[in-house]
Amino acid sequence: MTAKISYSDVEVGTELPAQTFPVTRANLVQYAGASGDFNPIHWNEKFAKEVGLPDVIAHGMFTMAEAIRVVTDWAGDPGAVVEYGVRFTKPVVVPNDDEGAVIEVAGKVAAKFDDNTVRVDLTATSAGQKVLGMSRAVVRLA
Repeated sequence: MTAKISYSDVEVGTELPAQTFPVTRANLVQYAGASGDFNPIHWNEKFAKEVGLPDVIAHGMFTMAEAIRVVTDWAGDPGAVVEYGVRFTKPVVVPNDDEGAVIEVAGKVAAKFDDNTVRVDLTATSAGQKVLGMSRAVVRLA
């Protein structure tokens, strides 16, 4: 597969379609099973609060993975992402209710390079707080 977006059709400032991603405790249990990360801060409310957290929190790598979906969906090929990095700034707090939490992600092309790649800067928030900082992906376009 290759990216479905053409390099020549993209300019600095191009906005990617924003997306929202619901996060429930069930999602965290599924992610823990897939990743092998069974740290109790991700599933045990009592433990999370004992260590000073407001409640159970989503895995950082889960949050990171949800955010990059904005880029992979836009590009049309997950393999088009050649570099991706973030800073974890705030946790995504996931209450034990019927709603859970929501991660809101927006992206914008911040730079174009000579090799058909672009840098996309992402903004990821949950409950009005920025949860990822310096969230950037380099994507090779068609």
